[in-house]
Parts: sequence; C-alpha cells; structure tokens
Amino acid sequence: MPGPTVTFLGGVREIGGNKILVEDGPERILFDFGPSFTPRYDEFYLNYLQPRSTSPIKDLLEFDLIPRVPGLYSREALHGADLEYEAPRIHAVFLTHAHYDHAGYLKYLDPDIPVYLGSDTKVLLDAIQSSGTTSYGSHPWNLLSAPAPVRLGNIEVVPHPVDHSIPGAYGYLVRTSEGTIAYTGDFRKHGPRAGLTESFLEAAAKEEPRAFITEGTRVGPDPRRNFTEDSVRSEVDHVLEATSDLVLGTCYPRDIDRISTLYQAARTAGRSFVVSLKTAFLLTSVAGRPGFPPVPQPGQSPDLLVYGRPKRRYYKWEEPFLEGAVDADYVRANGKRLFLMLEMMHFPELIDLRPPKGSPFVYSMSEPFSEEDLEAEVFQHWLDHFGLRKHSLHASGHCSGPELLAIAHRLQPTTTYPIHTEHPDEFHPKGTHVVSPEKGVAYPVR
Repeated sequence: MPGPTVTFLGGVREIGGNKILVEDGPERILFDFGPSFTPRYDEFYLNYLQPRSTSPIKDLLEFDLIPRVPGLYSREALHGADLEYEAPRIHAVFLTHAHYDHAGYLKYLDPDIPVYLGSDTKVLLDAIQSSGTTSYGSHPWNLLSAPAPVRLGNIEVVPHPVDHSIPGAYGYLVRTSEGTIAYTGDFRKHGPRAGLTESFLEAAAKEEPRAFITEGTRVGPDPRRNFTEDSVRSEVDHVLEATSDLVLGTCYPRDIDRISTLYQAARTAGRSFVVSLKTAFLLTSVAGRPGFPPVPQPGQSPDLLVYGRPKRRYYKWEEPFLEGAVDADYVRANGKRLFLMLEMMHFPELIDLRPPKGSPFVYSMSEPFSEEDLEAEVFQHWLDHFGLRKHSLHASGHCSGPELLAIAHRLQPTTTYPIHTEHPDEFHPKGTHVVSPEKGVAYPVR
C-alpha cells in the first residue's frame, strides 16, 4: 500500500483558495475548501456575473476554477457537469477559520461529508449565513475541542488555536503513518492572541514535522508597515484627536478585534461608534460567547449606535436594530461626536451624509495586492469626490515574510510547502528544503 501523500488542489501561487488533500491508506481528508482571490477568477466572473446557481460545478470546471475530484460534490451542484456524481470518497473536511477563501465552497460538497471546525467558527458561519446571501450547505458539523485529537483511520488530526484577523482560527498537526504534517492555515504573531500562535509552533516543533504547509501571503514584495493591534489603536487615537469633524472608516466586517479597537478609540475620544445593521447583528451573535474577545453590544454598550440606511424593505434579522437607529440627518447634525463605519457597498450614503471636506477616513484593511485593483480605484474615486483624507491603519492577519522564514527555520521540517501566496519561489529559509507545489501533484510524506 502506498504511503501518505499531500495534494494541493488550490492555494497554489494564489492568495486564498486553500484545498489540501491528505491521503493515508483508504483515508482521504480535506483541509479548507474555498475560492481563491486569483486574477484568473476575475477574468470570467466579477460582481454580479457569477457561476449559475443551477450548474455551479459545471461553470467553475469550465475555467479550471475548482478541482475535478470524484466523490466530493453534491448531486445538485454537479447538475449538467461532465463529472458524474459518486457517493462520498472524501471522509472529512477540516476548516481552519471562517474566511470566505477557506470556507466559501462548502456549499458545493456532498452533504454526507462531515465538516470539523471550532465552535467559534461555527458561530461565525451561522451569523454570516443568517445575515446575507452566503450559504455553506448542509453537513454533519463536528465541533473541535483543542487540543483533543480526532482520529480517522490512519490519520490523527490535532487542532491548535492560532491568532488571525478573525476569532476561532486553527492550525493543525496531522499525524500520518510516516510522520506529522504541520499546517498553519492563516496566522500571525503580532495580534492580541499571539500566545496561541506560539503554543501551536511549540507543539509543531516537538512533532519534528515531515511536512510544513504554511501560508505565505506576505512573502515577496510587501511595502506595508507591520502594525500591531496596539499600534493601530495609537494611530487611530491621533486621527481622532486631530479633527473636530465627522470621522469615517471601514474595516473587514468579521474582524472582531478591529471593531473592538475602533470602538474603544471612539469612546476615549468622546465619540459614539456607529456601525451597520449587519455589524450590529454580528456583534449580538458573538457577544459573551467563550473564545470571543469582549465586544460592544447594540442596545447595551454605551456610545454604540446603529446606522439604519433607508431600504425598501428590511430583513427579519435587521428588524431588532431599527428602533433607535440613526440616519443621515442625525449624522450630519452630530458628526463632530461620531465615528461612522461605512462598508464600500454603502458608499452611496455619502451622497446624503455630505461629510465636511477634509474629513478623515480610516481605512483599516489590507492595501490591494495589485495596482490594477478595480475596487481600489473606485474606492479612491469616492474619497476624492467628497474630499476625504485616507488614513491606512491596519494590522495584518498574516505573518510577515521574515517571520515565516524564521518559523520554517525553527521547525526544521523535512519539506516546506508555501501556499496562499503569489511568490512561493521567494520562500527560502536557511536549512529547509522548500518545494513550490504544483496543483494536483501528490507529494509523499516522508
């Protein structure tokens, strides 16, 4: 019987899209299953131009945007495709965290395939699904209890929490018949839960891994400052102190740590923090749950307001937050005492808000990876039109390139596989054998 192998079905020379298949004897386990942020996807699908809901796998296979794996997809998702439906040949999927590029394609999987994930991740998936159009499908959901191992035949999976820009992220130690694979998922060493990452790395070093599969988002050209969450807070404090006008901002809607940081900064500056209906729903969903940082809660926390932008109709999940919600008239009249968060899809509200020229806009997200990023260009057009001053203040959810090289050197694996990066060939830590993986190739674990 052949020994254990690891096959990269996604995340190869691209940001996101991790789909890692580990096989050992009859056992076949996937780690993560989401779409990538590859420019190739944008060559065919953009905004409302998306795969047809009646034949998603057929449409994605047409452009090689999803792996051709028998016994993986649901009968419904395979409608019309030239890949015949087969009963599941994948025994489990393990998620590292709730970001879309790691979990977004779960909806296409056979509903009989069990999904293993942290309880925090399940809470987030439920909140995302309840307050939007994203679906994760129907699966047997199995909640992990780190570091309790999960054994599936020859393979034993040990979950370890790590720090990332979303709560509940995990790295995994995957014990096979020929040694251990250490898989980082997405992680960082400079966030508020950096100690979790260090504990995972200590456990990984003790295993003397045969394979180290690491994200490399920031390997290669990376002009961004390596802010910590504390330094983001300090810089935001300066912005708030320097103006008496309305302050606007945006951050990733699931970055609970950042939302908490900006809320506390607003309170210190004597301002109310104003969030969207969707953010209000998310905060209510996670407030007080073990594993999540303390978060402000609509209707209970001081200086927290909800912006109720006008709509023809509101969803059920929005209705509890409408009473007492503020509108554009309120913001215009009270802007000097407000810090308003505004997602890009809600930028038309600026037409009614009419912020004073020169008002600061705190951009607390990653800068675009490409100068040709169309969304970034449109974003800047809006700022320029309203005369807003952009302040880029973001603590990345990912380790820096030098940090990753040092980690690989510390673990001394037999082989390092950099994924979730556009620059795998620049990953060369001293004393470590590096393989820039090819998509679909089965690499032996030895």
